[in-house]
Amino acid sequence: MKTILRAGASALLLAAPAIATADEGMWLPSQTGAIAEEMKAAGLELDAKTLGDLQRPPLTAIASLGGCSAAFLSPQGLVATNHHCVAGSLQYNSSPENDYLTDGFLAKTLADELPAAPGSRIYVIEDLRDVTAAMLKGADKLEGRARYDRLQANRTALIEACEKQANRRCDVRAYFGGAQYWLQQQLEIQDVRLVYAPAGGVGNFGGEKDNWQWPRHTGDFSFYRAYVAPDGSSAAFSKDNVPFKPKAWLPIAKEGVKEGDFVMVAGFPGTTERLRTADEARFYYEELYPYQQRMLAEYGDSIDALTAGNQAATIAYAATLQGVENYEKKIAGQLAGADAISLTQKKAAEEAAFRAWIKADPAREAQYGAALAELDRLVAETNAASLADAKRGLLGRGQLYGAARTLYRWANEQAKPDKDREPGFQARDKALMTQRMQVIERRYVEAIDQQLFADAIAEYRTLPADQRVKSFDAFLEGKDLAALYAGSELGTTAKRLEWMGKTPADFKASSDPFIQLAVATYDEAMAAEAADKERAGRVQKARSQVMAARLAYAASQGKTMYPDANGSLRFTYGKVTGKTVDGQVWTAFTTAEGLLAKHTGRGEFDAPDKMIELIKAKDYGSYTAPALGTLPVDFMSTVDITNGNSGSSTLNARGEFVGLAFDGTIEGVVSDWMYDPKINRTIHVDSRFMLWTMDKVDGAQRLLGEMGVK
Repeated sequence: MKTILRAGASALLLAAPAIATADEGMWLPSQTGAIAEEMKAAGLELDAKTLGDLQRPPLTAIASLGGCSAAFLSPQGLVATNHHCVAGSLQYNSSPENDYLTDGFLAKTLADELPAAPGSRIYVIEDLRDVTAAMLKGADKLEGRARYDRLQANRTALIEACEKQANRRCDVRAYFGGAQYWLQQQLEIQDVRLVYAPAGGVGNFGGEKDNWQWPRHTGDFSFYRAYVAPDGSSAAFSKDNVPFKPKAWLPIAKEGVKEGDFVMVAGFPGTTERLRTADEARFYYEELYPYQQRMLAEYGDSIDALTAGNQAATIAYAATLQGVENYEKKIAGQLAGADAISLTQKKAAEEAAFRAWIKADPAREAQYGAALAELDRLVAETNAASLADAKRGLLGRGQLYGAARTLYRWANEQAKPDKDREPGFQARDKALMTQRMQVIERRYVEAIDQQLFADAIAEYRTLPADQRVKSFDAFLEGKDLAALYAGSELGTTAKRLEWMGKTPADFKASSDPFIQLAVATYDEAMAAEAADKERAGRVQKARSQVMAARLAYAASQGKTMYPDANGSLRFTYGKVTGKTVDGQVWTAFTTAEGLLAKHTGRGEFDAPDKMIELIKAKDYGSYTAPALGTLPVDFMSTVDITNGNSGSSTLNARGEFVGLAFDGTIEGVVSDWMYDPKINRTIHVDSRFMLWTMDKVDGAQRLLGEMGVK
């Protein structure tokens, strides 16, 4: 599901393709003042004007995992997130003898907490500032690649200056197609440990069958802990490290939510496409998404077949498969949702109104007309190339080929001054790159990787010859794929790490077949990348100018709007509520009795025996919801989220923790492109079910006490 816009009122009149409804909006913290009256009317009890202050709770307690969201729930660095957000760490630490994916994990003491998967991070926001002027300096009169390079150089300089502070991770992100830029400074916590995850029959109850569905009975929650050096600085894993002490942590609500209650979610939504053009929407929904859905479905089926009957292989590919199945189902939902709300037609109508507004005034036509025509041309050019890009991208499924390409790129980039290296290949990236090479060892089985790579190559070869990678084809001509795997040493972590210290000359002299393939395809890959950068420079200029027109269009209508999600901290608010679907009534809550009714003791519906016994005995203790007369499991709300919000804390009107957002409903995922209040719903795991599971089922009293519950 990483930068924040902090601006005055003029920057709050933000363009979007449609007027924001009461519950729509992935709002920037700086916008709380502008929507304070609406939030107060919806039920917020906190001061909306200070809600967005990054130096005050609750935002000081919100964290990022670099792909999922999270929050601190104790003064000892305890972090709550979704079960599926820690699946990689569960998988990495699992074996047939200790299958934490299936059985769950609970550290009895601090000393028992396990290192998370290599590359795991917890990011704590410290500062956000407007760097638009610095980013655009010297770029105004440049075009294409020159413009791209200037923007990249400016970005690198800003990040370099920010990261002179130790243990900081800084980034610059674009808003409104590059019309605005903000720099985010975060404390990067490198020592992340797995503390607690319920059994797979809780954290992934219902599995793929229930994914994106309602009613839902999934306890999608788990806990990490952040550790730092004794002096409080960020440090890699060490037995001497101590729990991190956050500035704030979320208090656990003494009373859970009920239907109609105000709730808000804070987290890091990844990407939405609400500001895309109508022609981009048409291409995605008519061409790209249908192709991606078919490829993902076939990929998931292949992994299932190749790992069947092999527990070690099933564990190795569990996290990969979960991600593949999740995204495939999401695309299916987007396609269905687009039909249900006539997405492409609505986008076309909205865009027609915007274009008519430009044409209605000769001055506006003179100011924006050329940029709009240029963006149209570039969108058509990009669309035409995207399907071929998707097919060529399938080659990345071969893990050894991917590792070889990355390692050779690393070697080439190290020959440059650090400031001139490509993002991802600078000195700041060495630890993450090392861990990226390490994690392969637990997610790779040679025979399976070989077959998946062979399948990817077969699909890639359906491209016309002039759209294929000539150097790739030439290298593989007459070669047996099995021989490449048999002759490579990249399947071992030690060898991969050894190559991180070698020069381009060493790679060129290597006899390892995947290293040779990476070398053979490098120049062509760099040429393709150069062409992409040339286009990106042109797109940035045209899209940012068109976005300036959208800003003016929105301002003329007096709208307060928000930019597309881009991985930066946002919050959204709404109501706990169900909905009706084609004659069906979806209540706002699911209950323990519903979980019991679904439980079969097999496959995806296999809750722990102890949980089933407790439910049958109605042993819910103080966790019963008075309005329901039983234990709630999950609830629905109208809050506006997307990928990246996984693990986002759900807060009540007083800013207290009441659960975790973890999913949406299948027909509502089209909200990435357009929010529709009639169909959009977010699914949350109820804090009462979390606490009951920890207390009654798994005996996690140590953690409950730490959070101030017991």
